[in-house]
Amino acid sequence: MSAAFPGLTGLVLAGGRSRRLGRDKVVLPVSGRCMLERMVDLLQTVCDRVWISGRDPQTVGLGAPLHLEWVPDEIVGKGPLAGILTCLRKAQGPVLAVACDLPLLDQATLETLVTAWRNRSSEHVMTTYLQQETGFIESLVAIYEPTAEPLLAMALEAGRCKISSAIPEKLRCHIPYSQNHAEVFFNVNYPADLAMLRQLGLVHENET
Repeated sequence: MSAAFPGLTGLVLAGGRSRRLGRDKVVLPVSGRCMLERMVDLLQTVCDRVWISGRDPQTVGLGAPLHLEWVPDEIVGKGPLAGILTCLRKAQGPVLAVACDLPLLDQATLETLVTAWRNRSSEHVMTTYLQQETGFIESLVAIYEPTAEPLLAMALEAGRCKISSAIPEKLRCHIPYSQNHAEVFFNVNYPADLAMLRQLGLVHENET
């Protein structure tokens, strides 16, 4: 895939408060660049526009360099599901949503996702990766159709904020992967995760 797919909106989910990590992961430098900027650049390889959900980049000192639209959640405090729902309503088209804290996610993984999405069945409202051994789905590396909007809205109204329970399995297009290849979905939540990035040489002590 050599160009962004027309009509596909990229969404970086950056609304978390990073309480478990103890510092703002959005501006965490990984290989010399903050994670938010890295995810924006990654999405721009497959999407023709990119938005930031739940976080105004100016509040973390990024501001103008990103030149992106910030989309605040319609309902605050309800996690990624609320952010995806808000952006589906605004985009009026498919949305590729990714968490901001995936430092090992790469372009090839997103291209595989987009290819599966383009070849999905018409009944599928979500395209995502599924871990074969556990059945876990990567709901924060996924493409959502506008037809997913009522399902997410119903879940939110019922107080169910877990995306995997909001969208039935039969309505999801799955890309299977093995636990042996799960490192690409590694996310940063705890100090131990940050320590692992240091061991990999992606984060240096003087940067954190």
